[in-house]
Amino acid sequence: MKKIYALLILALGCMSYSYAQVSVSGVVVSDAEKIPVPGVSVYVKGEPKAGVTTDFDGNFVIKAKINQGVLVFSYVGFQTKEVPFTGNQKLNVSLAEEVSSLNEVVVVGYGSQKRSDVTGAIGSVKSENFNKGVVANAGQLIQGKVAGVNVVAASGEPGANQDIIIRGAGSLRSGTTPLYVVDGFALDNSGTGVASNPMNFINPQDIESIEVLKDASASAIYGSRAANGVIVITTKKGAKGQTKINLSMTTGMSTLANKVDVFSADEFRRGVAAVNGTLIDGGANTDWQDELTRTGVSQNLNLSMSGGTDKSTYSASLGVDDQQGVLKNSDLKRYTGRLNLNQKALNDKFNVAFNLTATKLENSRPDARALVQNMLTMNPTDAVYVNGQPNLNLSNDILNPLISQSLYSDETTNNRILANISPSYEFVKGLTYKFNLGVDYSMSERDIQVLPYSSATNTTLGTLNNISTSNNNILYENTLTYNLNAGAHSFTVLAGQSYQKIQVNQKNYNFRGFPDNGVEPKNQIGAASELLSKSSSAVENELQSFFGRLNYGYDNKYLLTATMRADGSSKFGENNRYGYFPSVALGWNITKEDFLNDSETINNLKLRASWGQTGSQEIPSKITKASYTESNSGNNTYPLDPSAVDLGSYPYGTIFTRLASPDIQWEVSTQTNVGLDFSLFNNRLSGTVDYFNKVSSKLLLQIAPTDPIQPVPMYYTNIPNMEIKNNGIEVALDYSSDKSRDFSYSIGGNVSFTKNRVENSAYKILTTGGAQGGGQSGATINGIINNQPIGSFYMLDFVGIGADGLNQFADTNGDGQILDDDRIVAGSALPDYIYAFYLNLRYKNFDFGANFNGVGGNKIYNHVAMTSFNRGSLANSFNTTDRATQYLNEASTNSNTVSTRYLEDGSFLRLNNATLGYNLSPKLIGLSDVMDNIRLSVTGQNLFVITKYSGYDPEINTGSSLGEIQSFGIDYFSYPRSRTIVFGLNVAF
Repeated sequence: MKKIYALLILALGCMSYSYAQVSVSGVVVSDAEKIPVPGVSVYVKGEPKAGVTTDFDGNFVIKAKINQGVLVFSYVGFQTKEVPFTGNQKLNVSLAEEVSSLNEVVVVGYGSQKRSDVTGAIGSVKSENFNKGVVANAGQLIQGKVAGVNVVAASGEPGANQDIIIRGAGSLRSGTTPLYVVDGFALDNSGTGVASNPMNFINPQDIESIEVLKDASASAIYGSRAANGVIVITTKKGAKGQTKINLSMTTGMSTLANKVDVFSADEFRRGVAAVNGTLIDGGANTDWQDELTRTGVSQNLNLSMSGGTDKSTYSASLGVDDQQGVLKNSDLKRYTGRLNLNQKALNDKFNVAFNLTATKLENSRPDARALVQNMLTMNPTDAVYVNGQPNLNLSNDILNPLISQSLYSDETTNNRILANISPSYEFVKGLTYKFNLGVDYSMSERDIQVLPYSSATNTTLGTLNNISTSNNNILYENTLTYNLNAGAHSFTVLAGQSYQKIQVNQKNYNFRGFPDNGVEPKNQIGAASELLSKSSSAVENELQSFFGRLNYGYDNKYLLTATMRADGSSKFGENNRYGYFPSVALGWNITKEDFLNDSETINNLKLRASWGQTGSQEIPSKITKASYTESNSGNNTYPLDPSAVDLGSYPYGTIFTRLASPDIQWEVSTQTNVGLDFSLFNNRLSGTVDYFNKVSSKLLLQIAPTDPIQPVPMYYTNIPNMEIKNNGIEVALDYSSDKSRDFSYSIGGNVSFTKNRVENSAYKILTTGGAQGGGQSGATINGIINNQPIGSFYMLDFVGIGADGLNQFADTNGDGQILDDDRIVAGSALPDYIYAFYLNLRYKNFDFGANFNGVGGNKIYNHVAMTSFNRGSLANSFNTTDRATQYLNEASTNSNTVSTRYLEDGSFLRLNNATLGYNLSPKLIGLSDVMDNIRLSVTGQNLFVITKYSGYDPEINTGSSLGEIQSFGIDYFSYPRSRTIVFGLNVAF
């Protein structure tokens, strides 16, 4: 009986507990526009784990264990609000937005600042504004999004390398690549062993924001690695509140965006006859551009979770990305995992942040250059198949590219882990010590192989090039930060020390002569009949740095930022081991002044001015140290043995392979910037205007010794007085309509004008880009010329075809001869201006966004046309375009000479991406208890491009550099770009 009474008492207790629960419901809207706010975190104060989030219409229902309490409402971009409740109450809650973008937090070097306190030129792009579609890396996310930043894909290959130029090219040999900093870790991508873009290892869906540090004030805190600018990537972090789960899935289909207008079969037959050529007619009508491309299918799956409490937050994700290119055997597969944790303790004085990204990248690449050449030049009358098998009897004894595709492979597997842990402790109020320990470990294995093959007309020997690369990057940093507010004065002082060590090891083996036994060469290395070559290298670089920064503000009106960094690099000689990089910037919040404080029109007006210096240490390791070898050739030995009959019998002598260069100095970029930030009409219209002047000096270059006795053929030195100057103007504008209406829109864009010029060069020309093949190998296409932009095209000026059927060029110096002295500067590969604009529309649950970008004032050298689209090729039954028949009297033997005949306008306007989306309320399909939001979308990428360029695409650079100086604007059988349609589903739980 006692047991029965106990059970009754327990049941009554449970019933009373359930009856004690109350249900609080309501709707959350924005304070200014009175529109529903989805995704708001709602929880009973003191119980964040039992919270809920508002649905798409701003509605919420929460169960409370107490009859009376306080609900907490929080959401990014809005002020947190606490609302009391009593019983089963229905609440109408309005959240006030943060005052404006001035309160937006911007990530800077070794910290963050409110936008209103920033004195440098920083472009910031949040995840909601990234470019949409099939995206492989961070550069694609921000193309066209930041004024003064030109992102150019090297080709249309999935995850292709990029030229990212911030405020003009400012170096000769170190390229244009900026420094990437991910969650406080400075990357080194110089030796990862990945043939495609090394930044492909980061899942774009894991990125929360990207900041571009453009002027020296913003980037000087990174000193010797910031001459090309700095891109700071911040991955997504957790926030307190209920766990949020997000699942996104996309499927994309890519096709060849544009065809080169080569002859059809009938046009080809008429064309060969018109030039009195030899027609090899296979009787077919083949479009080789169709036959050698495909519809690439790309799929992406990403699952993320985030949440936390007041003390502990987390964010985790898993992603799978599989991208197919439009050329066969062209794939990029990425498997990523990310975990970001943050833990507070000891009354929030102790904080630990942990970030981990792990990636496996599998990249398959075709022999794109050969494939594209086949697509454009193969005889269109040749049949692809005969009796269902690849045709083995093609014109000019060419191996059917369907067969060569199956024989060639270039496969890379890269495993990379990027992790850092950052414990910090606030000793006294405002004084915080932080230690940052990070590691970036990358291991790559690359196999480039050709399978053995034999037919009546073609034979290939099996070959294998095996390359193993490891890159180990370790970072140790110690910083002290002190924040002090004393009346109208505010100070933030940062002092720090950093040590970074990078080790790169590589092994390279070349084999030839594999048996044709159905086993791939990479799986039977021991069966090779010949080891052609073997090599290995090991490089170790160290960078020790000391840095400091002062931020001072008076009454929120007058701002001062001063930084200094000292970098010591093992790359430089003992006489100039350290470089020093200072900067200073001033800011004036004019709207804080009394005469504007009450203005209803001008909401923000800030004037900025800065000066600073950054450096470049991108030189090969060990070049400051002498190096020797043994030799018994030429004058390196002398006959001590009278009986010796040839050099092989002479003793070896010791000779230099590299001279010591202890006096090499750092390249220095000195930049001045003046900028104006403004927002008007209740922050509806906002923008920035910047003027910059950037001068690069102490330029490092490898040159030939001028001394008559040359112990080595080349050596490194700083070129005296030589400078690269970039100056220009950047303008960005954004306008947003009233978001409280059913229909709203935003529109904006940016444009930047940059003038680039090389001054005080001691050389007539430093060749950067040279021709290839056809007897033209090494002929100058573009180079560095005094008082001209980098990437200037330097060539003969084509004026037509003479009576003899041969090229005619302008005699520019009037000496009656056509020689190298008649070459002219015929334009530059660098654009005079770059621009972008966007349009976003929203109507109830529908939204549409379109992003355009373009460039103007640049040239492209169509190396494809020079190599293949000529009369001689057509006469020998190779396909061409109508360029080959442009001049009726041109001789078939006319040479392909580098000249303005093949120089074209590179300006373009592109619809980069457009997205149509619909937010489906889970209520409509009865899933409101399970899901918070369902989003359906369709995105088009590269939908059209307006250009005069006759090649596949004007956004290209596949030219070959000569020496170590980067080339620009040369199109040599580039991997063509695709047009992609992407269907997406995103579900929030």
